[in-house]
Amino acid sequence: MQVTRYVRNHRPAYTGDVSSADVSLVVDFLNTLDVEDDTDVLTNAAGWRGWSQERGLEAGSLSAARSARAALRAAVGDALDAAPLAVPVTIELAPGGPALAARDAVGAVMAAAARLAVLGEWARVKICPADGCRWAFYDESRNRSRTWCSMRVCGNREKARSWRQRQA
Repeated sequence: MQVTRYVRNHRPAYTGDVSSADVSLVVDFLNTLDVEDDTDVLTNAAGWRGWSQERGLEAGSLSAARSARAALRAAVGDALDAAPLAVPVTIELAPGGPALAARDAVGAVMAAAARLAVLGEWARVKICPADGCRWAFYDESRNRSRTWCSMRVCGNREKARSWRQRQA
């Protein structure tokens, strides 16, 4: 008899006021590193090309993707040693107004991150503080106070751990 069921703590991206495409692209890119399953899409060029093609983007350089991911994860609070990164992004003037345009997947991710920052939504992109998780998520709470990627999994584990320590 199964007492508990395994629940993945990976939640869908927020679909509120900001572009859900931007949120999904940035969060999916950050989560190409899965600490919980010990997988990394950016270990080889084939994985990176596959990830990019699934999103309709040109892959570009694998080393640029690794550097960009490390810099973005560090920017949202992951404890990584990442060097600051500059990625060329072009501004196109179209009949609908100016728009950020990118040549490859890294540029598209950075353009999406820039749009989130301009809209004041960058602070909602967070990394789960659970050591075994480190999953990136978008804080969709009204007051931006969400800490865990999932209260059912990581939050519950931490609360149970704290309770056991207080009882000991």
